[in-house]
Amino acid sequence: MTTRTSQLISPFYWAEVVFDFFYVLVQHIIIWLFKPPPPPGPDYPKNPKGRIAVIGAGLTGVSSAAHAIAHGFDVVIYEQGDTVGGIWAHVNKTSGLQLNSLLYRFHPAVLWSCSFPHRDEILKEIRRIWKEYQLEPRTRFNTPVKSVKRVEGTGEHLQEDPSGAQSRWIINGGEDGEFDAVVVTVGTCGEPMRINFPGLPSSDESDASGSDKGGKHEGKQEGETFEGDVIHSSELDNAQLEGKRILVIGSGASGVEAVETALEKDATGCTMIARDDKWIIPRNMVVDTLISAQPFGREMPLSFIWEKIVAWWNYRGAPELVPARLGLFESTPVVNDEFVKLVKKGKCQYVRGDIERFTKNGVRVKVRGREDKPGEGKEEKEYDADVVVLATGFKKPALSFFKDNLFPDGYDRPNLYLQNFSTEDWSVLMTNSSYQNAIGTVGHFHIGIYMRILLVFLMDPDARPTPKDMKLWVDVIRFVKRGARGGALSFFTYMELTIWLLLFHIFRLDRIKWMFFIMQGWGVYPAEYKRAKGVSART
Repeated sequence: MTTRTSQLISPFYWAEVVFDFFYVLVQHIIIWLFKPPPPPGPDYPKNPKGRIAVIGAGLTGVSSAAHAIAHGFDVVIYEQGDTVGGIWAHVNKTSGLQLNSLLYRFHPAVLWSCSFPHRDEILKEIRRIWKEYQLEPRTRFNTPVKSVKRVEGTGEHLQEDPSGAQSRWIINGGEDGEFDAVVVTVGTCGEPMRINFPGLPSSDESDASGSDKGGKHEGKQEGETFEGDVIHSSELDNAQLEGKRILVIGSGASGVEAVETALEKDATGCTMIARDDKWIIPRNMVVDTLISAQPFGREMPLSFIWEKIVAWWNYRGAPELVPARLGLFESTPVVNDEFVKLVKKGKCQYVRGDIERFTKNGVRVKVRGREDKPGEGKEEKEYDADVVVLATGFKKPALSFFKDNLFPDGYDRPNLYLQNFSTEDWSVLMTNSSYQNAIGTVGHFHIGIYMRILLVFLMDPDARPTPKDMKLWVDVIRFVKRGARGGALSFFTYMELTIWLLLFHIFRLDRIKWMFFIMQGWGVYPAEYKRAKGVSART
């Protein structure tokens, strides 16, 4: 019997074929129902309803701009780099979605080929939508935004009369004219974060800017200096790891991915140093959806039930890895099926501890027990390594380009209206640039919903909130979630976010008429687009 024949009679093969068919079918149904038609050409809209500046050409920026132009608003995208894709353009090629791609539909037009696509396919979809929605000529590459100013004389009466007052904005020197709104999509991941531990090889440039210079280092700390290689977790693509001992500092998603990548590259072994434990939930769409459907956005008396389920599902045979001091609904979990298995098989050593310093051959750590807090470690151990991977995350992008006081004390990130609008001015939207921790996804339908809320504010003056209203919303959430670890808006679930968006309509009945447009994207299709496509169809 040939291999092909064996494959054809295998029930698993046909189950996979049926699954793939329905997976693609479901996506086509979503596209048919919710995809906003793109403009008929690069010259449209010729009579825009307004002009919007989008800062950042990542996944969120491209999606936001595509939604805006589809509904008749002109856009300009400012990107400090030379390509679209945002953080996805700067991660390893092995990086991929943690969640099922049906939960990562950053725009209704997205069509994934599999459940967990990797970097290159994600970038391909971002670029496809960027081109399909005529955003290429509207993107200013290599243009960092250094100044966002309110046009003098505008927005002066937002507090008293938001329906009759509206700000207008100029970007940098105003070369692109005035804008009716600004959408900041710089995300929460900027430059790689590098922590200067004692004994860490460093250079003048890395001290000043956080980046290494040509991989060469000169120790500046007194005592021993590590003689191996030190790289950031975003630099693993070209790293030579075969036959080497790898030590990963950091236990988040990038640390887990670094361990998997190192072992795939035939490293002889891995050690992970974890300052804080992270919950690891399974890569199962049903389970992940149910967890994100918790409506309270915080630890509740019955949260232990989900913690028991996850511990049974993902931590069987390794109960010592289950976080003892962190609730499931207190921090962003890692979505992964393999890491715990690697620890159980002895391929990765998991160490809770505080790093004392780098030594000539590795890292010296004060090891802690499962119940100990950071800083309570007593036993000092040294772990040898040939390569140290800093899975220490990324710096949070600054908002210093705003020249107006849009984020006063107590109402700065993440304490914003609907967690994304400045409480001082509804025309400043911060999609995916203000959150800290969540159970959900940054790349889903909320991107379009937030953009359409902004479009409604621009089209319907009566729907606009006052600064007082927006601050009241933040204060109410603080009251409802008082006592939540880290603050009321430092963590949320996707169900909680959905409830916020629904209540946005219910508490202001004058917004009900916009509900299907905001939530589903139906309606508000420019007449000039229809006429142009009608003429095109006849010719």
